[in-house]
Amino acid sequence: MNGRRRPFLRPTPTARVAACAAAGTLLISGCGILSGSSNGSRDEPITIMTWAPDDTNATNMPGMPAMAQAYARWVNDKGGIHGRELRVLTCNERNDAIAAAQCARRAADEKAVAVVGSYSQHGRSFMSPLEASGIPYIGGYGLSEEEFTSPFSYPVNGGQAALLAGNGRQLASVCGAVSLVRPDTIAGDELPELLDAGLAEGNRSPAADIRAPEDASDYTRQAQQALTGAGSGGGSTPDASTGTGTGTGTGTDSGTGVTDGTVADTTGSGPGCVTAALGKRTNTFFDSFRRVQEDDSRVRIASILGSVRQSLVDSTGGRDSALEGTYATGWYPVADDPRWKPMHKIVHDYAFDDNRIDIADPGVQTTWIAYTVLRSVLTSLDPGKISAHAVRTTLDRGHATDTGGLTPKLRWRFQDLLPIRDYPRIVNANVTYQVVKDGKLVAVRQGFVDVGQTLVNRKAA
Repeated sequence: MNGRRRPFLRPTPTARVAACAAAGTLLISGCGILSGSSNGSRDEPITIMTWAPDDTNATNMPGMPAMAQAYARWVNDKGGIHGRELRVLTCNERNDAIAAAQCARRAADEKAVAVVGSYSQHGRSFMSPLEASGIPYIGGYGLSEEEFTSPFSYPVNGGQAALLAGNGRQLASVCGAVSLVRPDTIAGDELPELLDAGLAEGNRSPAADIRAPEDASDYTRQAQQALTGAGSGGGSTPDASTGTGTGTGTGTDSGTGVTDGTVADTTGSGPGCVTAALGKRTNTFFDSFRRVQEDDSRVRIASILGSVRQSLVDSTGGRDSALEGTYATGWYPVADDPRWKPMHKIVHDYAFDDNRIDIADPGVQTTWIAYTVLRSVLTSLDPGKISAHAVRTTLDRGHATDTGGLTPKLRWRFQDLLPIRDYPRIVNANVTYQVVKDGKLVAVRQGFVDVGQTLVNRKAA
């Protein structure tokens, strides 16, 4: 880590309650942690909030609130939750700390029982208001430190930490030198250490760390730096259609040339690779990179899901896309996996041609899974006793949700939390390996790769 990493000094919820009680102010809104938001009347709607940035110059995730609204229409069409309407509020987080805090305060004002399936890198801004109001945060996208440290957060995936560690393991099996292009932000500062943890398991050197602005329209300078950092690797390029990679590890899926990341090759052979994690600006970077790279095909490109998705491959040429052969690491099965059929049907029946929803978008997928958790919890509660406090208590006591194989069964008891430094709320550290082949993102291997131990073993900065 570099010097911008923030110490985690936020007072615990228990400490804040004690301070409020000492001041005799336990009943004011800022100290309402004991009672929590209440939607207890059997006749009132159950209020939920989902937020994400939209119409900004950086990453936009409008599909997440849109998926939440479609999910609510489906639930309400089926009779609601115990006969009560599911009321979903949405908020534009704007990739801005002040706006994120405003969304959280609005959730408290509207007496939301949870914030679900949301996207923000400003965890310090939004988590404190939620904690003060006793509102749980279920299934955030996994960008901020607070999502994996706050006892009010219930992440459904391993966040950016799992993706980067998994991407490092994936690339270690096929690449020599690696460059990482990532945002020059506090959240971006976390990424090199995580990628390097995965690379280290394949006996690879740390990646060249290339910082880039989130909202640039050209990345020529960063592309040149990345190409220099990756070099030519000194070896031939593995062919994604023939499986002729240099990795010698276990778990290779014939036809992809990518292993599960457990490799024995210590020679440093293999092509150089450049992996980019710039969200929606990743394609802008790859455009610049291709101009700088020219005909040197010995350097391969890679990314994490969310930065590279099927819609991007389609829009850049499909089978003829320059992204052909790109390696990608995701949290969930590929978009055409049968396990996504229930989500696809609800989007088809209740999204009403809402083009904000891309069923291959991991943000949309995370929102689906987060609302699956929410519905499972709400249906287990007494219809007249639904509140933020009841939702938190139910989750903390071990309520488990089956997501139909899209994740392991999700549960947040103390014994379910993985012993990962800086990320103590992770309960699901699984990732999937994908590659662009014949214009489609396809699975490299069956099943998940668990990178929990990779995260546990990573070296301290």
